[in-house]
Amino acid sequence: MGANVSSPNVVNISDLRLLAEKRLPRMVFDYIDSGADREQTLSQNCSAFKEIFFRPRCAVSTPSCDLSISVLGEKFNLPFLLAPVGSSRMFYPKGEVVAAREAGVAGTGYTLSTLSGCRLEDVKAATNFPAWYQLYLLGGKDVALKTIDRAKNAGFSAIVVTIDTPISGLRERDLRNGTKELLSRNPLQMWPYISQMLVKPCWLTQWLGDGGLMSFPNVELENGPMGYTEIGPALEQSVVTWDDLKWIRDAWGGKIIVKGVHIGDDAKKAIDLGVDAIVVSNHGARQLDSVAPTIQVLPEIINAVNGEIDVLLDGGIRRGSDVIKALCLGAKGVLVGRAYAYGLAAAGSAGVSRAIEILKTDILRTMKLLGCDSVQKLDQSYVKFPKEWD
Repeated sequence: MGANVSSPNVVNISDLRLLAEKRLPRMVFDYIDSGADREQTLSQNCSAFKEIFFRPRCAVSTPSCDLSISVLGEKFNLPFLLAPVGSSRMFYPKGEVVAAREAGVAGTGYTLSTLSGCRLEDVKAATNFPAWYQLYLLGGKDVALKTIDRAKNAGFSAIVVTIDTPISGLRERDLRNGTKELLSRNPLQMWPYISQMLVKPCWLTQWLGDGGLMSFPNVELENGPMGYTEIGPALEQSVVTWDDLKWIRDAWGGKIIVKGVHIGDDAKKAIDLGVDAIVVSNHGARQLDSVAPTIQVLPEIINAVNGEIDVLLDGGIRRGSDVIKALCLGAKGVLVGRAYAYGLAAAGSAGVSRAIEILKTDILRTMKLLGCDSVQKLDQSYVKFPKEWD
């Protein structure tokens, strides 16, 4: 049960965002919507795309456009995949399963966060397209090894190692919303903040029906799955370093993607260590504020990589034209996170499907207006961007 996302008033991702805001308690909506500190990078991740201008080929007939891409030898029907978004089950019942299913229906990939409320086996079974598993080392090496083995047996085709979370960023909205107090289960601490949940009875009923406050079934500790309140301390005790990539690769035996690369030197280091692909990412502006928007640093990373491995990008994607701009600057494909999370929070399966449809329709229209019949033909000749980015 969710909003009517097929309404003529739902024409872009911002409309889905508004519907998500209406349905969710403030603390849950802000979990999706917020960034770190003053949220400078959060804003600039989106606004930086406005600094890129198209250079279309006119009087060109493009009756059809090929939107397919190949990443790590796997073909996807769309030039964007769904990014890992933790705690998706908090937005909508069985959220990760719902999102993975819709990704498969659309012919694209899904990336499952370690901080998932659904079992990884159930998520992989929901999609008939490639799925990747995003790995945190929560609980330590032994716990991670067990999870890697489960992901391998379940059929995930790549491991995504996130390298930009040595500690959780400061998300001030979470503090103001009393997230810590609400998670404490102490009635006295919860009382000042509980009303934000009570005024959303539809969400609350569905959330309680789906089990209420979830644990993380893919982080199996000695005493059971990791609890929600254990995340912060666990992250600080499980920092990923470049040295960890060797044992992760040995255990996994397949393709490895490093997510969180932001400078050319780190891109080169990833190549030297045998990484198969990288994601240019600032964690959706949820970690270190005042870093540059990802689209701005993409040219530096592309130059550093020099075609040796696949490069993807996330951060700030809200329109299909944003996807096209990233491809023009050299990305093999992009990951979208908030764009589909808003849809999931607004209306479950229908919302994710609508978010994907909005982006796909935008991409097709932009391609035809550019006079280009394949995303694989896109390059810098189709755009003009600030020289200092290069």
